[in-house]
This record gives sequence, structure tokens and C-alpha cells, in this order.
Amino acid sequence: MRLKFLRQHKIGLLRVLSVITILCISISSRAQLRDELNLPDHDNKFYHLGIALIYNNSHFAVTPHPNLLQSDSILSINPENTGGFGLAGMHTFTISKHLEFRVVFPQLMFSYKNLTYSTTFPSGQKTVATKQIESILLGFPVQVKYLSDRMHNFRFYTLGGVNYQYDLSSNATARKADDLVKLNATDFSIEAGIGFQFFFPVFILSPEIKISNGIINVHHRDPNLIYSNTIDKLHSRMVIFSLIFEG
Repeated sequence: MRLKFLRQHKIGLLRVLSVITILCISISSRAQLRDELNLPDHDNKFYHLGIALIYNNSHFAVTPHPNLLQSDSILSINPENTGGFGLAGMHTFTISKHLEFRVVFPQLMFSYKNLTYSTTFPSGQKTVATKQIESILLGFPVQVKYLSDRMHNFRFYTLGGVNYQYDLSSNATARKADDLVKLNATDFSIEAGIGFQFFFPVFILSPEIKISNGIINVHHRDPNLIYSNTIDKLHSRMVIFSLIFEG
């Protein structure tokens, strides 16, 4: 009887030790995996903050006015791609494992959009005139991000949203400006893009590229201005590359 009891006790003890061993191995494996992952608890945050360094390349989509066909001095209007830069604050809210809502504010971008005019003088001499249109854009983008599964310390995402912008340097009210192309102060754009997240020990670096297309005519047409009366509509077009740092 005693031998049977000792045998049962030994078997029970072995079972307990086996369970403890399995639990220790499991906890150890998880700890090792946790040590290998950078910022393992990041996805559990409801809110996180970031900052973006921005480079933009922009131009206008030009719709000519019928006056262009009747003009004796202006032969054509061609938009040019021009670079700019900016800064932005990123406020991201977690909706689910694969879905995030992001508000970008403040976003301040310096943008340059050139229009090149082919002109002719009464003497028949042809020349090219370039009008550089500078903008200081205060933006308020709102975006939704769809994220892939995390692959160790890497993940990619797609995004879409809208952007309301106010041009702090709008010249729509300028009077002494015979050679200006006037712009309205407000614009509204639709945006879409992709990004990649690289997890480092203390921060996340996300290179991101997106396209922003304005849906509002920003041209403030003035028939008395030589460079304005041949344009009907101007819509902003922009490619934005960002380096985003998040904690």
C-alpha cells in the first residue's frame, strides 16, 4: 500500500513538474520573443503622437479660358512641377488591429507652383514668361489607415482621406497686380497613399508617399489681368513624401 502511494505520489509530482516545465518554457519563449520585438505594446495604445518632415512636389491642372484662343499676346500656358517642404503633427487613434484614424494638425507647407506662358510681342518676337505662385498652406488632413499584420519590426499600410487647406499668402484681394495670377484662400483635396513602418527600440519611422488632388477651383479670375484672363480654372495637384517619427 505504501509503495503504491509513493508510486502515485511520484507520478503526480512528475505531472506537476512537467506542467511547471512547460509553463516555464512557454513564458521563457514569450519573453525572448518580447525582447526581440521593438515596442511590443505599441499596438495596445489608443492614441499616439508623431511628427512629420514633408517634401512636396506640386503643380496646377490648368483649364484654359476661351479668351486664350482670341489672345494675340499669349500663345499657351504650361504648368511646371516645383518642390516645397513642410512640417506636421500626427495624432493617431487606434480603432482596431488593422484600422487607425489619423488627424494631421498643425500641417504647414510651403508650396511653389509655376505657370509658364509663351508670349509674343506686336513685333512678332516670341518669349517665355514664368509666373511663380508661392503658397503657405495651413492644412487639416483627416485620414483612415489600413494596416497589414506586423512582420517582426516591419509593417506596411495604405491610407485615404481629405484635406482642407487655407493659403496664408493668398493674393486674391491684391489690387496693384497687373501681372499676377490671383488665387482664392481655401482649397479642399482628396488624398490617397501608402506607407511603411519600421519599429526601432524607442520610436517608429514611417516613410510615406501620397497623392493629393484638389477638387475646388482655386483661381480667382480677373479679366483685367493679362496672365489671369486666359485661365478659367486651376486645380492643385501634389505628390507628398513624408518621414514620420512616432513614439
